[in-house]
Amino acid sequence: MGQGAEKANLRRIFVAMGANLPSTAGEPIDTLRGAVAALQALGLHVSAVSRVFETPCFPEGAGPDYLNAALELQSDLPAETILSVLHEVEAQFGRVRETRWAGRSLDLDLLAVEDLIAPDREGVERWINMPLELQMKSAPDTLILPHPRIQDRAFMLIPFADVAPDWKHPLLGQTVQEMLDARPAGEKTGVKALDGVEIPLK
Repeated sequence: MGQGAEKANLRRIFVAMGANLPSTAGEPIDTLRGAVAALQALGLHVSAVSRVFETPCFPEGAGPDYLNAALELQSDLPAETILSVLHEVEAQFGRVRETRWAGRSLDLDLLAVEDLIAPDREGVERWINMPLELQMKSAPDTLILPHPRIQDRAFMLIPFADVAPDWKHPLLGQTVQEMLDARPAGEKTGVKALDGVEIPLK
């Protein structure tokens, strides 16, 4: 297969990054930088990275503020394999999955793989429409794409808009920028870009 054909098979993949506790790499910003390097070492091409943002911890008072960023990757790997790579990198930096929405050394959320819907439209819509109190008590037992909370979270949308403002949600029909514009102003002002703090691409 020629190089052009290989490139044609690559898909755009979007990942949200977050950290609010120290890891084996050091402080949260060191962890985010290390995670990007680890993803590249495992064969995922990182084509774009957002600015770094500081976001209040959710639920309020649950821990230190988060550092958040978003990545665009390119790969021809299946979505489930990409998710396994993300979990492998989380484990490298000491992530332990115990309590939902607890503080963490590293969180890598698979937001979208181009316009892939998984497992199916009904399954994604059920999670999108799930009330918050149920979200806090349950987690899907299969990969849900697009991530069912993208449209609800300014801390996801603001970094996402840095790397792919025109990506369109295949179920909601809105771009990242349109979903971000629909969030309350007060929610968006809580997400602050950190001047002079960057995640370099090598």
